Amino acid sequence: MSVNDHGKTPAAWVTTFIVIIGSIVAGVAIAVANIPWAIAGFAIVALGGVVGLVMKAVGLGRKHTSH
Repeated sequence: MSVNDHGKTPAAWVTTFIVIIGSIVAGVAIAVANIPWAIAGFAIVALGGVVGLVMKAVGLGRKHTSH
C-alpha cells in the first residue's frame, strides 16, 4: 500500500513557507531592480530547501514504509 499524504508534514510546510517568502522577496526586488535584495530572496529560497532536508533528516518528513 502506498503512502498518499500529499506532503502534509512539518518539513514540507516549513519548506513551502520559507520558499514562498523568498520568492516574494526576490520577485519584488526584481520588479524594483534591487539586485542585492533579489540575491537575498534567492538565498532565502535556497535556505528553505536546506531547512526542509534537515527537518526530513531529523524525522519530521514523510515516513517511508517497507512493502
